[in-house]
Amino acid sequence: MGIQTSLDELRGTNHIVDAMRVADELAFVASRNGGTRTTRVLAATLHGDDQLTAIAAVHALAQVFDDDADDVLAGLLSSDRAYLREHAAWAFSARLPRFDTIARLIGLVSRGNFSGMLAQRTLQQWASSAPDQVAIGLESALVGVTEPRSRTRLVETLGVARGRIATASLLRIASDDSEPVSVRVAAVAGLGDREADARSVDLVSRLAAGDDFVAEAARLALVDLTASSAVRAPWQTGLTVAQLFLHADIDPQLTRAGSGDNGGIATLLVRLGDALASATPGASDAAAEASTVQRVVTLSRGSAAEALESLSSVGSTVRGHAYASVPLLSEPVSSADAWQLRVAAERGIRRVLRAIGTVDVLHLRMADVGSLAAANVARDLGIPVVFTVAPDPHAVIRTLDQSGDLTRANFGEVDEREHFWFRARLVQRLAADAAHTVLFPRPNLEADMRELVGIDITAHPERHSIVPEGIDLEVVDRAVLEAADHATGAPATAPLEALRTLLAQLPEERRHLPLITSVGRFHRIKGMATIASAWANGPLRDRANLLLVGGDLENPSADEREQLERIDRIVPRAQAAASGLLLSGHRPNDTVARWVAATRFGVPDLAGPGGVYVCGSLKEEFGIAILEAMAAGLLVVAPAGGGPATYVEDGVTGFLTRTSDAALLAASMSDALDAMEREAAQTATTDARPHRSRETVLRDFTIQAMARALSVVYSDVSDAATESHAGSVAAL
Repeated sequence: MGIQTSLDELRGTNHIVDAMRVADELAFVASRNGGTRTTRVLAATLHGDDQLTAIAAVHALAQVFDDDADDVLAGLLSSDRAYLREHAAWAFSARLPRFDTIARLIGLVSRGNFSGMLAQRTLQQWASSAPDQVAIGLESALVGVTEPRSRTRLVETLGVARGRIATASLLRIASDDSEPVSVRVAAVAGLGDREADARSVDLVSRLAAGDDFVAEAARLALVDLTASSAVRAPWQTGLTVAQLFLHADIDPQLTRAGSGDNGGIATLLVRLGDALASATPGASDAAAEASTVQRVVTLSRGSAAEALESLSSVGSTVRGHAYASVPLLSEPVSSADAWQLRVAAERGIRRVLRAIGTVDVLHLRMADVGSLAAANVARDLGIPVVFTVAPDPHAVIRTLDQSGDLTRANFGEVDEREHFWFRARLVQRLAADAAHTVLFPRPNLEADMRELVGIDITAHPERHSIVPEGIDLEVVDRAVLEAADHATGAPATAPLEALRTLLAQLPEERRHLPLITSVGRFHRIKGMATIASAWANGPLRDRANLLLVGGDLENPSADEREQLERIDRIVPRAQAAASGLLLSGHRPNDTVARWVAATRFGVPDLAGPGGVYVCGSLKEEFGIAILEAMAAGLLVVAPAGGGPATYVEDGVTGFLTRTSDAALLAASMSDALDAMEREAAQTATTDARPHRSRETVLRDFTIQAMARALSVVYSDVSDAATESHAGSVAAL
């Protein structure tokens, strides 16, 4: 196929996801048909109205290895279109160093954000073959840059450049008291990420004796400089599994559930880690010791001090679930803005995995900076990876494409904000490199994975396992008992007393109404503002009160602020409670479980029984909160696509709808309230549907069932890695 034919095929695709996949073919054809004509044809597409094709052309040019293609890509680094600058910085990572572009790449690093991360990755790769040129360029840039955050990013990039020039600069900056603290911290971290020499160890040791942030960073760098690889203890017969989610500060008590990015994934990792590492109920001690997984270590973000403290516990060989902190050396940021923390993430993850000793399996989920960083570390350390692959962002792209919100004409501008192209490629890379992939059940799983992600799971079925997520039924059952007892006159427990205090803000005339409850992060993907709109702009407001649980109301993140501002425009905050809208902010997971159960039974004098649970997510790969609501006996409203469609019986245990459409969501919420009224009137069968909802969860979606399934996956991956290693040794 010629380059023009391939380009025509790309332009002729009807859907954006298809076009992104065809772009790979365009890049392949460009690599096979390099030369002046190919470069000219691709360059002609860069400045038209088709932003999607322009991005595809940038990456195709990256596969044409001649000076003409280099010149076109170099020019794009100065383009007035930010998305072209971004993709050009990425494309150069596949090419040999070009010295006249180093300064422009450094300029992107200085400005930060996602483009800066891409430019930094390219400079890091170039520094392996041209370390002095990259280091000199960074030193020159530092002369004219005084803004602390920009200087910090440049010094961090010096830290990933090897060679004597970069090392000398890091030593000077780390010891300079006149430099901003963040700049010195970046220099200290860079020194820790190199081969130990006398000068580095001496300086870092002296700095570590202090009591400021530089000292905290130095203590971590000293660990990096002096740590030796641990070996597996002979008495440790079970597997050690590591799992991570860096966009949350996960604690065993789940006290921050719903705040920032501490959503369902944080709850899942805590419950799953406990289930994997616990002995089978009723088993003997000998059976417990022989079970597959002996240690689970969950990594999440934390401070430098927390990171240092956690290192001692993760190296233990005692059966159990440990937690480790990865210091990102930055204030917490949203997942969309965290890409620029890649270097800090890699260093922190490497430190923890080395401290653990032998890690048999690293389980990654989501196409985010944590998975990007961890995959790189796992490759360096030889740790096999299990990856939970889902059509994300592919499913979101398809939804936005179908709604008309994402088009070829605006794709580049949206991609600059959402990083769709990079995240889609990251999913493909992680899935291809993984020793095993785990998939969520979906109504059309094989077709969706093939058409959206480009993965044929039937080609090598032994490399893929379908594993539903699960919940801890014991937590839900305790919550149901407490809520039911209180509804029939028992005193309120502390979590229910907190709910009573919140409900007391409602005016007297609304306290007989049932609750519509939703729990989750305040992020546009989760659709909290859409739920508020569906409730407020119609008759639903007169039928029920709305309780939205999640978010940090006092110090919201950018994502939380966006949702809160949208909700405020629908129902002003000062009038919210009087109108029937209650925003609780984030609450501990066990407290939320009681509130969800109380939605079903009601709260004496403050909320009527017969409430419903609503998930307004634009996409939901599986839906932990939905399962918890079903286990509590609630009727649910959930997205018609993704995981919920595999376990919600439409019209029986819930209502499936297109949640991106507020009118359709409102209609389903109304249908759910109608069903609850009919259910209450049929007293003889009042418990039949709640029992059916709970039985669905008990049969297939407990955390114990998930742990058992994953234990088999981990064991198979570990056995295959051991056999492969033994074969390699024998071959030597």
